Amino acid sequence: MPEIKVAKSAGFCFGVDRAVKMVYNELDSGTKVATLGPIIHNQDVVNDMNKKGARVIESVSELLPDETVVIRSHGVGRDVYDSITEKGCRMLDATCPFVSRIHKIVSEKSQEGYLILIAGDETHPEVQGIVGHCSQNYIVFKDNVELKHLFEKNQNFFGKKLAFVAQTTYNIIVWKKCMDIIPKGRPDIVIFDTICNATDTRQSDAAELAKSSDCMIVVGGKHSSNTVKLYEVCSRFCKTYHIENAHELSCLQLPNAVKIGITAGASTPAYIIKEVQNKMAENETIITNPDEEVFDEAAIDKSFKKIHTGEKVVGIVQTVNDAEISVDLGTKHTGYVKLDDLTDDPSKKPSDIVKVGDEIELIVVKVNDNEGTAQLSKKKVDEQAGYDKVVAAKENGEILEGTVSRVVNKGAIVNYLGVRVFIPASHSGLPRGAELEQLNKQKVEFKIIEVDEDPRKRRAVGSIKAVKDAQKEEAKAKFWETAEIGKTYVGKVKSLTSFGAFVDLGGIDGMVHISELSWKRIKHPSEVVSVGDTLEVYIKDLKPEENRISLGFKKAEDNPWQIFLDNYSVGDVVKATVVSITSFGAFAQIIDGVDGLIHISQIADQKVENVKDILSVGDEVDVKIIDIDPESKRISISMRALLDNSDEEDTEE
Repeated sequence: MPEIKVAKSAGFCFGVDRAVKMVYNELDSGTKVATLGPIIHNQDVVNDMNKKGARVIESVSELLPDETVVIRSHGVGRDVYDSITEKGCRMLDATCPFVSRIHKIVSEKSQEGYLILIAGDETHPEVQGIVGHCSQNYIVFKDNVELKHLFEKNQNFFGKKLAFVAQTTYNIIVWKKCMDIIPKGRPDIVIFDTICNATDTRQSDAAELAKSSDCMIVVGGKHSSNTVKLYEVCSRFCKTYHIENAHELSCLQLPNAVKIGITAGASTPAYIIKEVQNKMAENETIITNPDEEVFDEAAIDKSFKKIHTGEKVVGIVQTVNDAEISVDLGTKHTGYVKLDDLTDDPSKKPSDIVKVGDEIELIVVKVNDNEGTAQLSKKKVDEQAGYDKVVAAKENGEILEGTVSRVVNKGAIVNYLGVRVFIPASHSGLPRGAELEQLNKQKVEFKIIEVDEDPRKRRAVGSIKAVKDAQKEEAKAKFWETAEIGKTYVGKVKSLTSFGAFVDLGGIDGMVHISELSWKRIKHPSEVVSVGDTLEVYIKDLKPEENRISLGFKKAEDNPWQIFLDNYSVGDVVKATVVSITSFGAFAQIIDGVDGLIHISQIADQKVENVKDILSVGDEVDVKIIDIDPESKRISISMRALLDNSDEEDTEE
C-alpha cells in the first residue's frame, strides 16, 4: 500500500467558506434564496443547495420579488449592484474581502487616470467583476507571454500611468514572470499584490508535495480556476490527475507509486477530500499497473459475506420499537441495535431517530453465527464520524462550535460529537489570569490544533483563541476596505497610556492622542476616559503600511473658545473665578476652558502694588469684558471698569 498524504493547505478558502455558510444559514432560516451564478465551483455542493431550495440565476432579471439574492465570492461589477437596488430585492454580499480590495483599487486608480492591467482569465466571473469597477480603460492579459507582447506592441505604454492587479487565484509562478517584464523604477507604474495569501500558500504547498510524490490527485471542480491552476502547478513535478470527487477514482488506472499526494481547490469541501483519501486508503484495487486486471469485489454475492466485530456495515431498518430496532444487513445475519447503542440522549426513543426503510451505517459490536444475529451500534458510527470530522477540521482549519461541558485544571472541556476536545487556558481566548469558570456551559467556536493519533481515544486539543485571532484578521481586512479619513466609528477604550487612549474599532485598534481627548489641557487620558468606556470617534489619519490609525474625539461644537465667542461680547459683565495669580495680574475663568486676564491696572481704582493683597485663587469676582482677540485667543477683563469712579482714573499702562 503506498503512502498517501494530503497537502497542508487544501480545500475551502475563507472567502468560499464564508459564501457557502451564508447561503446555508439563509436556507436554514427558511429564506427563499437565489445565487447570482453558482455560489461555488463544486457541483456536489450546488446540487445540495438546490435540494434545499436555492435557485441559481444568471442575471438580476430572473430574480423573483420575494427572493434574497446572494452575490458569490467572485464579486460583481457596479452595474449589477445598481440593478439589484432597482429591482428592490434583499441582497447578501458574499464577495471575498480580497476581491473587494481589488474592486476598490481599480476604481480609485481608474479615477486617477491609470490604465488598469489585469492578470487573469477574462472569461472568469471574478475578472469580469473587477472589470465592472474600472471606470477608465483596462486590459486583461492571461500570462507573461501576452504581457510581453502588449509592451512590444504598445510603445505608448511608456507615456501612460499603469496600474497592475491580478486575479486572486492567479498562478503565483506566472505572476513572478510578469513582474520581470514590467519596467522597474517607473513612478507612473504601480503594482498591487492581489493574489490571495491562501491561494499562494495552497499552490506552494501543492508544489512541495508534488516534488516528493510519485503522482498527485487534484480534487475540485473542472471549471474551478484555482483547481485548474493547482493541476498545472503539480503537473510540473509528477504525473497528476484532476478529479471532482471520490467516485472518479474508479475510472483511473494509477501507476505503481510509493508516494501519492492529494490537494484540493478552494471550492472543494473537506468531506470530499476525506472521501478521496479514505477510498484510496481502503481500496487498493485503484492503484495498479495499467495491464493488471481489476476485480470488482462488490460483485461477490453478499449473502456469503461474513461480518466481524468492529466492522462498519450498512443496514436497512426493518422494525422499530421502544427498546431497539432490527435491520437487514444483506447477509445471513439479523442485526439488532439497542436503544443505548442508538443514541446517548435519554430523552429520545428509537422512533425519534429512525423509521422503517431508513438506510443507516452501523458498527458491529458482537456476532453470534450460531443464532445468526449481530449486535450493532449506530452511536459508535456517530462518534467515529465526529472523530473524522474533527480530524478533517484540523486539516482544513474549519471552525467548529460546541458547548463547554466543564472547566478542569488548566483548561476547559468541549464534547463535540463524542470527541473530547480539551481547550488549554492559553487557547481559551481569555486574558491571562482570567477565571476559566466563565466559559462553563457557554457555546464557543474553536479550531482543532491537535488530534490524538489513536481514534479509539477520541481526544483532541482545540483553540478558541485561534478563531478569535482569525476573526480579528477578517475584521481588519474589512476595516481597511472601507476606512477613510473623516469616517465615524463607535468603539470601546481598550487601554490607556501617558500619550493617549487605544480604542477597539471592532477587531482593530486606533489611537486617540491625549491632545484629541479634551479641549482643556490634561496631564493623563484617565482624566477624561476609562478603560471600557464607549466613545464616538472619527478617523483623522490612516497609515495602512504601518497599520496605524489616528483618531479624533473632541468635537468642534464643544470647543470652549467657540462657545465663548458665540455667547459673549466686549462690554458684557460676567462672573469669573480667579484660577491663578501673576506679578502682572490675575487669570480668571469665565467659562470652563476659557480664562481672561485681569491686568494689575484693572483690579482697583487705585494703584495696586501686589495682586495678592486684593485677590486670591478661588475668588469669584464681577468683571467686564474690555477686549477680545480671536486670533491669539486672548481676553482682557476688568474689575476697575465696574467701579463708579473708574472713569475718572487714568490707566497707568
